[in-house]
This record gives sequence, C-alpha cells and structure tokens, in this order.
Amino acid sequence: MHQFIDRRANPKGKSHGNRQRFLRRARENIKERVDRSVRDKSIQDGEGVAADGEKVTIPARGLKEPRFFHGAKGGNRQYVLPGNKEFVVGDTIPKPKGGTGQGGGEASEDGEGEDEFSFTLSRDEYLEILFDGLELPDLVEKTMVETETIGTRRAGLTTAGTPNNLNLVRTMRNSLGRRIALRRPSTQAQAELEAEISALEALAPLSASQEALLAELQERLDGLRRKRRVVGYIDPLDLRYDTFVPEKIRNSRAVVFCLMDVSGSMQEREKDLGKRFFLLLHLFLSRCYEHTELVFIRHTHHAQEVDEDTFFYARETGGTIVSTALDKMREIIADRYPPDEWNIYGAQASDGENFGNDSTRCKQLLLNDILPVCQYYAYMEIIAEMSTALLNSPETGDDLWQNYREVKAQAPHFEMQRVSMPEHIYPIFREFFLPRVKGGQNA
Repeated sequence: MHQFIDRRANPKGKSHGNRQRFLRRARENIKERVDRSVRDKSIQDGEGVAADGEKVTIPARGLKEPRFFHGAKGGNRQYVLPGNKEFVVGDTIPKPKGGTGQGGGEASEDGEGEDEFSFTLSRDEYLEILFDGLELPDLVEKTMVETETIGTRRAGLTTAGTPNNLNLVRTMRNSLGRRIALRRPSTQAQAELEAEISALEALAPLSASQEALLAELQERLDGLRRKRRVVGYIDPLDLRYDTFVPEKIRNSRAVVFCLMDVSGSMQEREKDLGKRFFLLLHLFLSRCYEHTELVFIRHTHHAQEVDEDTFFYARETGGTIVSTALDKMREIIADRYPPDEWNIYGAQASDGENFGNDSTRCKQLLLNDILPVCQYYAYMEIIAEMSTALLNSPETGDDLWQNYREVKAQAPHFEMQRVSMPEHIYPIFREFFLPRVKGGQNA
C-alpha cells in the first residue's frame, strides 16, 4: 500500500482567493484611502511602507453579502428575535440618536451611522493599488548580457521524479480514471454487502435457502475484496511529477538619478517635498525592474555625488548653478551606466533659481547629452506655499522654467510640474507616469 505525504509549502493565507475577491470588490474605496494616506504620510512613514504594508480603514457599507428577508421592506413585525431580553411583541423600537454610538463609524444627523472596517494591506497589495494605472513611458528594450542568470521553468509532467515535485491533481485524476475503467468496487459497495451478510447471519437457525444465499454472498464478498486488492486505489502507473528545465533569465535593471538643489534658498520644507517625490519614484521603478540603483547628486555652484543621508540632511550654502548637476550626471552615465545596458531615469527637484545665463546651458545639456540616453526625465519645481498663481500659469516663471519649457516642446519624454504643498506630490507623480497615447499626451 502506497503512502503519500504532501510536503508542499502552503501559502500563509489559507483564504488567499477570498482576500483577492474582497480586494477587487472594495477596490474603489481602498484606492481612495490609499491615495489619501500617501498624501498625508510623513517621510519616515513612507519609507516603512515597503516592508510593513499599510493599515487601511474603509466604510463597511456595501461589503455585506446579499440576503433574503421575509416580507417587504418596512411594515409591522410580529416576532421577537432569539436572544432578545428587552422587548416583547408589540413594542415600538425607537430610532437611535445620531452621535450616541460607541463605535468607530461616522454619525449622521438622521441617526444612521457608517461603520468602518479596518484591515492591513501587504506591501505588494499596497504598491499595486498605489501605482494602479501607471506605466513606464518610452520603454525601449535594452541588451542585458551581463545580467543573465540561470533559472527554471515548468516543462510539463513526467512519470518519474522526486516526492516534492509530485503533482497530486494529475495523479489522483489518473487514479480515478483507472479505477473506473477496471471497475474497482467501491468502499460503500463492500460495506453494504458486509451489512447484508451480518443481518443474514443474525437469523439463526438458517434454512437451506438462507444458507445457500449466505454462501453466495460470502463468495461475492471474497471476490470483491480480492478485486479491490488487485486494483489498488493508487498505482505506480498513476504517478505524475512536475518537471522543470533550466533557462536563462534576463534581469532588467534601471538607474535613477536624483538631482536636487541644496543651496541656501532650499530650506527643509523644499527638501522634504523633494524627498517625497524621489521616494515615490524609487518605489515605482523598483516594481518595474528586477534591479534598481539610485544615484544622488546634490549641487550649489558645484555638484557632487553623495549618499542618501548627505543628500537629504546635510546642510550647505552657496550659489546655484544647475548645469553642474547635469554635467555630473553625464559623467557618471559615461563612466558606469552604458545606455545600451541600463534604463536611465532622471528626476530633478529645484526651487527654480539659477545663476545668470546658466539656464540656457542646462537646456543644451538636456537636449544634446542627457535626454538622448534617458528613458524619462522629470523636473519638479518647488514654489512658495502662497504662490498659487504660478501653479495655474505654466507659461510664467523664472529663466530656468522657461528654458525647460522649450525642452519639453522638443522632447516628449521630458515632463515638468510645480508643487507647493505635500498633498500635491502624489497627484503630480501620477501625472508624470500616466499612460500616454501618440503625440505625448496623457491617456
């Protein structure tokens, strides 16, 4: 008799299918709360999303399954529900007053509240909803000879293999077909025949006809048992194993250049807004590529490549010459990131101030050296909180903004936006990566 032990690794969530159906059903509410949370989240909170997931609270209304009720809606009820200790038949139940409940829902002036349901999204679920509908623009296939790795892929079934590769579904399907074809007696048929023999044996003494019937039934039972032993429940012929073959896997990779002005005009508020944007960009590209690298370039009147802590938190004063950062980016690309092997992205944050005629040189560097090797380049200009007129007037701005507008007119994979408050970051980020139709416009 064969014994099989299923040692396959089960997923942690026993009801994974039910969870996916729930997420699809409540996707609209979940999407609204996720968008709201990322707008209100601090930098420290945002960094923890990638590892810990996110707790989301959505209205419970609309999550209940449909049910049948007796009678039409409204009217009189002449029954008392089980467990009731306060009312009898004929009592009138008063309408609850708004705001007196102890739950976590929202009360309304007509007395009906809105219950809430809280649960935790995993990292992958949170990022999938956060970046839903976004795509990489101007995606060009790169050769990646140096990043090939050896992996495995499914290659059908075989009749020999290791126990951990046993395909239970196909094995049991073969077993069932063989038992049906060979007419193997079922356990129920054997139990019914044994019960009939026991009932006949209980009728003692037996007549000649009953003894003959008992002998016939015993002979049938012996034959049934013998056939069940010959035609086993699972035979080695039924076994099927998953088979895998090695294959070369090309791991796509990208590099993100983060450029930020750290001169005296860029205070902690401006740096905070810049880091929010760079954080979203890194999370998004990490989902699109197997391997993503970050290069941090900070500049005043000179530029230097630094680590993340220095990039965001170190203080420095001086004038502003933006072209130094673009020169540094061009040098690093030529030195470490061949454009035919890397998907190159650029993200720049600045307050728009620049020295003299340097903005014209920035335009030339972008058009001639940077954008031809970039998949995408995003420029975010951080303005004062009270400068709402600039948000609504893209045609006005300082010299750097005007020159970058000329770059945008010539390069469809260059995008520029303005922000003034933290809640602007996520909508602007979505504007950068919305699917685009021909002509460079958002779909």
